Amino acid sequence: MEWEIVMGLEVHTELATKTKIFCGCSTEFGGEANTHVCEICSGMPGTLPLLNRRVVEFAIRTGLATHCDITRKNKFDRKNYFYPDLPKAYQISQLYFPICRNGYIPVTGADGAPKKIGIHEIHMEEDAGKLIHDAFTDSTLVDYNRCGVPLLEIVSEPDFRSAAEVIEYLEKLRAILQFTGVSDCKMQEGSLRADVNLSVRPKGQTAFGTRTEMKNLNSFRAIQRAIAYEAERQIELLEDGGEVVQETRRWDDNKGISYAMRSKEDAQDYKYFPEPDLPPIEISEETIERIRASMPELPEQKKRRYTEELGLPEYDTSILTSEMAYVKLFEATVALCDSPKDVANWIMGEVMKLLSATATLPENMPLTPEALAAVINMVRAGKINRGTGKTVLEKAFCDGVDPEQYVAAHNLAQITDLSALRPVLEEVIAANEKSVSEYKAGRTQAMGYIMGQAMRALKGKAPAQEVQKLLHEMLD
Repeated sequence: MEWEIVMGLEVHTELATKTKIFCGCSTEFGGEANTHVCEICSGMPGTLPLLNRRVVEFAIRTGLATHCDITRKNKFDRKNYFYPDLPKAYQISQLYFPICRNGYIPVTGADGAPKKIGIHEIHMEEDAGKLIHDAFTDSTLVDYNRCGVPLLEIVSEPDFRSAAEVIEYLEKLRAILQFTGVSDCKMQEGSLRADVNLSVRPKGQTAFGTRTEMKNLNSFRAIQRAIAYEAERQIELLEDGGEVVQETRRWDDNKGISYAMRSKEDAQDYKYFPEPDLPPIEISEETIERIRASMPELPEQKKRRYTEELGLPEYDTSILTSEMAYVKLFEATVALCDSPKDVANWIMGEVMKLLSATATLPENMPLTPEALAAVINMVRAGKINRGTGKTVLEKAFCDGVDPEQYVAAHNLAQITDLSALRPVLEEVIAANEKSVSEYKAGRTQAMGYIMGQAMRALKGKAPAQEVQKLLHEMLD
């Protein structure tokens, strides 16, 4: 039997606000445990939440960028459940009137045709704390720093049919969130994480199968592996005559397996009711239009401009707009050296190699636009060759050197006085009589060896084309 995978995603993204959603505590990542906490976000009795206006603006911005309808009148609800990292024993969220609905993100379907992944809703809520399991002491500690950090939950329709569609959707969503300034989307810090709801059904069947939910996947690799494993697990179970149980499962990326956590809760299990401490929110047309007018250039718009105005191929634009860090480096460097294609080639080539070799995330890249522009300008002007340029770029990336000063200090500039080449080439010819004789006897491939010896003697600091031209003059 041929099976079809059906998936929907719930994506949580932490917002790039300086303070939490309902209090003034810092949202900065990495602080000492339980230092970014106050009476409100720690759930002390008698406290009242106060909504962070910036959270609403970020939600509207996200909705506009993903083609959503903005709910003019919406409100908050309490989602009740007990868990050690949730000090109030409820989460302030939005169930009945989410701020954004009915949007989409375009992807390429399994058949290669354009496809829209529907966004059912986007709602605002607060994050929970973090449990830290200490195997050495066989105990669990809790850090409430993350409690109350503002989240958007972006809930898709069950429109995914392959892992490739999921990854493309997430890549595009991450780019939108970064480009609009809504979130830094650092998956390693939990700023972007996804829950995958997955079921399988016989090909051609319209009814959905029983789904499972895999929680808090925070890397594209983990998401791909989890989808492959869970789909295979469900198919094998059904083909053996078993039944899929609706449940929440945890993915263990080290072992490459998922395992059951708890039976799946439905909305009624959370006993939602309207949040009594927060008034409804009314969003005016003027507010929406103001935010729309302030929207930055989105990824697809930027790709189109790079192609139409800068003449870059579509492949280049896709790579450059995959990370906000690449966009910033590209645009600032182009402003300094006015050569878009050269800048694109260096970023996609040497810069990305250095990021990979040093295990550096793009957002943590130490290379400055000034340094990259200096290397490109020196190569284009013939002051250094490309090989030397790569060496200098690596030093600028790893050690923060000034490229021009480094070239001068290490005597790496190319020889521009061509008359200075002849004495060196005469020594090379004298030292390689056998190869010279072979060349003069008609074995033209011997020129390659002589050329190599010449460039070595010149330490790569002479234009290869001029060296080869002069060798031919001297030997022919």
